[in-house]
Amino acid sequence: MSNATIADRIYDTLSEQIIRGSLPPGEKLRQDHIARAFDTSHVPVREAFLKLEAHGLAVSLPRRGTRVSELDPAELREITEMRTALEVLALQHAGLAMTTAELHLAEEARKACDAAEDLPTWEARNRAFHRAILTPCRMPRLLAAIDDLHIASARHLLANWKSGWSQREDKDHAAILSLLRRRDVSAACELLRRHLRRADRITLR
Repeated sequence: MSNATIADRIYDTLSEQIIRGSLPPGEKLRQDHIARAFDTSHVPVREAFLKLEAHGLAVSLPRRGTRVSELDPAELREITEMRTALEVLALQHAGLAMTTAELHLAEEARKACDAAEDLPTWEARNRAFHRAILTPCRMPRLLAAIDDLHIASARHLLANWKSGWSQREDKDHAAILSLLRRRDVSAACELLRRHLRRADRITLR
């Protein structure tokens, strides 16, 4: 396995642990321990750390090493505003280009999200649904920026919205898909805008 592939695997594992809170803010990421856990050298571990830093999940501090970045509640409003602007832009393009097969994939993602039985599973599947409706825009830089915002938003949601979550059907998701099937992209974008701002208010409770 190449160093790049190992680095991606380390990044995927650590990023998920950070998002879910099992690696809490301020926790030191120890190269030696991680290299042993993945049976690898320090090179792919350092590459994974750089990727974590690029995505805002870790910071490298003089004499303190690489640590999980702190959560700043003040940044959530900025994240929501950016998500709203960028996701609506992506949906404007995706809605016009979405194929029947892509609509089917989005419907399957919606059903999986509604079937989630705990908050971490729901959060991951919610991200997957949003990716499914936005990916048909075929704008990789825009989608990469949205992915970073999803990660930042997920950390806040899982840290702050534990007691109020319950399994339920997401009526906004169903309505957005219904509008996309009818090719009413403008209405779908407006509903997505309201949906994201409602989620922000719930997370800040």
